[in-house]
Amino acid sequence: MMTKGEYIQSLRTYLKRLPPEELEDIIYDYEEHFQIGLSKGKTEEEIARELGDPRNIAKMYNVSSKIDEAEQNPSTKNILKAVFSAMALGIFNFIIVLGPFVAIIGLLIGLYGLSIGFIAGGISAIFGTMFVPFSSYQVTFGVNSITSISFGIGLTALGVLFFIACIYFTKLLYKGTISYLKWNVDIIKK
Repeated sequence: MMTKGEYIQSLRTYLKRLPPEELEDIIYDYEEHFQIGLSKGKTEEEIARELGDPRNIAKMYNVSSKIDEAEQNPSTKNILKAVFSAMALGIFNFIIVLGPFVAIIGLLIGLYGLSIGFIAGGISAIFGTMFVPFSSYQVTFGVNSITSISFGIGLTALGVLFFIACIYFTKLLYKGTISYLKWNVDIIKK
């Protein structure tokens, strides 16, 4: 059984990575819980048991802090910190968070590769057709130069459009991941 002092110190230790002002707000809230409980005639040990394990509470706050940081300062580093800290909440959460995240990231990388492939193929078709007269090695497919250059321009334009769509999809994925992690943490808290 923990006393109020032990509980608060334990909570403070597990929350040491949080910004100082956020840490003090959390500690203040838990000290208030103890004051209210004591005024209702409960013992410090009963209040500590009702509040739950300080380690689990700290995990939730740490995950919430990482998610908030990723939301306020979008970057690959911050979103990965948020995802990995959410996975640390438990093995079930590891599977629920990591599986969809890896699948969607794989799809996104594939789409970026496809768009770059279209751009490279289109540029190659344009310049390859333009430099055929200067080359000693020629391969013809029975297609005239205008058609080949037009095809190259179309393929390049399609690749650029795909790339722009990938950028928007990346932003959407970032926001969706933040929302999903918040939802996941809310479910665990309840």
